[in-house]
Amino acid sequence: MAADLAETAAPGGADLPVDQWHPSHCGEMDLVIKADGTWVHEGTPIGRPALIKLFARVLRRDPEGYVLVTPAEKLSITVEDVPFLIVDVDRDADDPAVLRVRTNIGDEVCLGPDHPVVLKVGPGQITLPYVRIRGDLEARFGRTAYYQLIEMAALGDDQRLSVSSAGMAFDLGSTV
Repeated sequence: MAADLAETAAPGGADLPVDQWHPSHCGEMDLVIKADGTWVHEGTPIGRPALIKLFARVLRRDPEGYVLVTPAEKLSITVEDVPFLIVDVDRDADDPAVLRVRTNIGDEVCLGPDHPVVLKVGPGQITLPYVRIRGDLEARFGRTAYYQLIEMAALGDDQRLSVSSAGMAFDLGSTV
């Protein structure tokens, strides 16, 4: 897999066409993405951010689960919740009506029709906000980013919090 990753690396960290790669399944890799965002290989947390980013670039979610895929190989991995955590949220510098989020691996997206906020039951059976990052991959708001989002929210007459971005309002739940 490591040799295939080096061969498929796109310049400048550009997105790879993982949705167009359909190699046969080669087995499982002992890689777990923990609910807290830690990537663990064979029981040991991966300490090199560049390696995590490289693996993340070839990550895809298939109907059978999460896989690392190259043009030549496809390996199943375990993801406890979602592969990414949102670690920061702020107003877009060019358009303050748009909220931009950044994940723990450095992906950035603007909240809106292509990247909506959706409430789901997450770890601990708590309803939390999630965002589609790319393809079928999602990120969950980490604690700090969640509080940043709540600070930007407005309280409606119905006692529900919502946040607006790119002309869309996203429900963040009830305060009661």
